[in-house]
Amino acid sequence: MEKLLTRLPEHADNMSIALISSSFSSLVLLNENLTVIAASNSFCLAFDIDCVAVTGKKLADLGEGEWKVRQLDSLLRATIAGNAASDVYEMDLVRPGKDTLRLLINAHTLDYFEAESVRVFLAITDVTSQRLADKVRDDLVREKQLLLHEIQHRIANSLQIIASVLLQSARKVQSTETREHLRDAHNRVMSIAMLQKHLSSTAVENVALKSYFQDLCASIGASMIGEPQRLVLTSEVDDSAEDSDTSVSLGLVVTELVINALKHAFPGGTQKGTIKVGYKSDGMAWTLVVADDGVGMPKDPEDRKPGLGTGIVEALASQLGAIVSVTDEAPGTKVSIVHS
Repeated sequence: MEKLLTRLPEHADNMSIALISSSFSSLVLLNENLTVIAASNSFCLAFDIDCVAVTGKKLADLGEGEWKVRQLDSLLRATIAGNAASDVYEMDLVRPGKDTLRLLINAHTLDYFEAESVRVFLAITDVTSQRLADKVRDDLVREKQLLLHEIQHRIANSLQIIASVLLQSARKVQSTETREHLRDAHNRVMSIAMLQKHLSSTAVENVALKSYFQDLCASIGASMIGEPQRLVLTSEVDDSAEDSDTSVSLGLVVTELVINALKHAFPGGTQKGTIKVGYKSDGMAWTLVVADDGVGMPKDPEDRKPGLGTGIVEALASQLGAIVSVTDEAPGTKVSIVHS
C-alpha cells in the first residue's frame, strides 16, 4: 500500500500531463514553486510560447516576462497555501510590442491523496474580444441615452414655446369662449412639456410623480389662477415613479380635473378655496384624487352633462385600466381615479 501511495503522484502527474497536452483549452500545470510541469498546445499558441521549452520554466519567466505579475504570483502562492481558490481572477497581460490581452484565470490545487507534492492547475480564458464588445455595446447604449435626453429636452422646449404662444393668443382674443379654449389647450400642452422636462433631466425612464405633479400644478396655477391669495392649488404625492406613458396619461388627467375645478367649483370669482391633487400607490395599486372645497356638484341634472374634459378623463382612465368615481363632499367635489 505504501508503494502504491508513493507512486500515485507520478501516475497522477502523467495523467494530468496527458489530459493537458490533448486539451483544446489554455491549460497549465504548475508545481509548488510555480514551475511549469505541463502546458497545452492551445496555451502556447495563444500566447506565443515555445511548447518545446516551456516545461521546467517558472511561470514568471515565460514569454518576455509578461507573466511576471505580482498580483498573479500572490494569488497562486495563496492558492498553494490553501488560503485561496480563484474562479474569477481577471487581469491584463501586457505584452511588449503586442496588443494587451484581458484574461480570466482559474487557479486550483490538485489533491493527490496523502502526497506532499502540490500541483496548481490553471485554466486561462482570453476575454479581450468579449470585453471590447461589451465596451462597444455600453458606449452605444450611453450614446443612445444621450441622444434620447437631448431629443426630450428639445421637445420640452418646443412644447413650452407652443404653450406660450397659446397663452399669448388667449390674452389677445375678445371672445371669452375662445380664450377659455386656448387656455385649456395651453395647460394640456404644458402637462406634456413638464413630463418631457423631467425625462430630459433624468437618466432613467421612470418619472418621479411628486416633482412632476408639483411642477404641473405650479404651471396650471400660474396660467389660470389670477389671485393666488384666493385660490390655492396644492399637491400631496408619495415617492411613486411611473413609466413615461403612464405619467403622460396621469398628467393629462390631473390637468383636466384641475381645469374643471377652476372653472366650476368657485363661480363668481370671489369665493376662496383650495384644490388638492393627491396620489399614492401600494404595489401595482394606486389612487389619484383631485378634490376641491367649492360649491359641489350641480343640483340640476342638465348641468351635469359631461363635457370634453370629462370625456378625456374617462378615456385616459380606461386606457390605464382604472375606474373613475365622483363624490359630493359637501362642501366640494372629489374625483378619484382608482387602479386596483
